[in-house]
Amino acid sequence: MIARFLRRLVTNDTSGATAIELGFLAALISVAIIGSLHTFSNQLNNTFFVSAKNIDLQP
Repeated sequence: MIARFLRRLVTNDTSGATAIELGFLAALISVAIIGSLHTFSNQLNNTFFVSAKNIDLQP
């Protein structure tokens, strides 16, 4: 009786799996967003730097 209860408890408990999967998915999306923002910010900074440099060179 106890063995059957423990077996049912272990084999049928999938309620937390979805939450864990969604947590991993959210973490992966966050890492992708942070990585793309880092690249985008470097390019944007370079664009503004070049624009400011060209404006300063105008007579």
